[in-house]
Amino acid sequence: MKESVAILCGGGPAPGINSVISSVALVFLKSGYRVLGIHDGYKGLFEAEPHVQEIDFTLADDIHKRGGSALKMSRHKPKNSEFSTKFFTDNNVQLLVTIGGDDTASTANRISKYLKEHDVDIQNIHVPKTIDNDLPLPEGIPTFGYQSAKQEGVRIAQTVYEDARTSGNWFVVSAMGREAGHLAFGIGAATHFPMIIIPEMFNKVEITFDRIINLIISAIVKRKIDGIEYGAVIISEGVFHFMSDKQIEDSGINFTYDDHGHPELGNVSKAHIFNILLQQKLKELGVKVKSRPVELGYELRCIPPTAYDQLYCGLLGYGVKKLYDEGRTGCMVTADSTGEISPLYLEDVEDEYGKIKPRLVDMNGAKPRLVFEHGLQFIEPGDYEEAKAYLQNPEEFDLRQILNW
Repeated sequence: MKESVAILCGGGPAPGINSVISSVALVFLKSGYRVLGIHDGYKGLFEAEPHVQEIDFTLADDIHKRGGSALKMSRHKPKNSEFSTKFFTDNNVQLLVTIGGDDTASTANRISKYLKEHDVDIQNIHVPKTIDNDLPLPEGIPTFGYQSAKQEGVRIAQTVYEDARTSGNWFVVSAMGREAGHLAFGIGAATHFPMIIIPEMFNKVEITFDRIINLIISAIVKRKIDGIEYGAVIISEGVFHFMSDKQIEDSGINFTYDDHGHPELGNVSKAHIFNILLQQKLKELGVKVKSRPVELGYELRCIPPTAYDQLYCGLLGYGVKKLYDEGRTGCMVTADSTGEISPLYLEDVEDEYGKIKPRLVDMNGAKPRLVFEHGLQFIEPGDYEEAKAYLQNPEEFDLRQILNW
C-alpha cells in the first residue's frame, strides 16, 4: 500500500489555511505519497467512518488562493479513550500534519505517543495558525493569517473612521485576540486611531471597565479641546481574559452562562458592551457624544490570504516536507524572514503545567513605545485647564495617571 500523509485542521479559521494544505499536498504528491485530508479535525479522525478526502493535484492547485478551509474544522479535543490506531494503519500513514493553535499541537503529540505505545510509529509536524499572533514563535515571525486578518481589519477600520468623520460620531471597535492585543494594536496603529486599548498596557494596574472607559473619554475630550468632534477607539477582546466573572457580571450587561456558571462572552458583542458603558459614563459626566459599536472578529477569519500569507504559507508547507525528511517529529514548523526553515519543539515553549505560553505585545518594544508615546491622543497635564469645560477632575482621565505610567 502506498505511504500516505494525513492533514487536519483544528480550532478556528485563519487566512492561509488552504495555502498550507495546498503546498503540503503538492510537495508530498510530487514525492509519490497519497495525501488524505481529514474533515472535522480530531472529531472526524476518530469517528467510526472518518470523513476523508483524497487531495490530488487538481484540488491542491485550485485551493491555495482561497479563504476559509477546504477541510472542515473542529475545536473537538479528544480524550485518550477516543484514540484509535485504525485510521493510521488502514491508510499506511507516515506523517500527521496538523494546522492549528497550541491545543491542536498538544493533541497531536498525545496521539503520536499513543500510537507509538501501540507499535504504530508516525511523525507529527504542526503548522502554527492564528490571526491572534500569540503563539511563541521566534522574535519577529508572525503566525500565519495574522497579516491578512490585520489587512482586512485595517480596510474596515479605515471605512469606520471615514464614517466617524462624515457623521461626526465616535466608533467603539473591538477586535479578536484571546488574551493578546496584537491584532487590535496592528489595526489601530495602521489606521492612526486616537486610542488603542490592549491588555498588555495595563502592566502596572488591574484591568477594569472603569479604566477602559476613562481611556476612551480621555481621547474624546482631548479631540474636543482640539476642535475635533469625531473619532474611533479600538479595544482588544483580550482585556476580558484578565477580568473576574464578578467584575464582568457587575458591568450590568445581561449574559447567558455556560455549564460551569461563567458568562458566555462569545454570545455578546464586546464592542456593544464597551459602547453601552461609555454612553452611561458620558451621560453621568454630561458630555454629549454619539458613539456606535463595531465588532471585528468573524469577518476577518475566512478572507482570501494576502500575497504575504500566500508566500509564507507556501514556505511553511514546503518546510513540513523538509522537517519530515530530516526525521523531525513533535515540533512546529517555522520560517524566518529569509525563508529559513526550523523546528520549534513544544517542550521548549511550554510552562510547568504543559500549557503553551502566549506571546503578548512587548510594551518595551520599539513599535509599541513609538505608538503609545506619540501616536495616541489623550489628556495630559497641559490640557487640564481646558478639559475642565467637560470634566470636573481631568487628571483622572490622563492616560499616564490611569495606567500608573
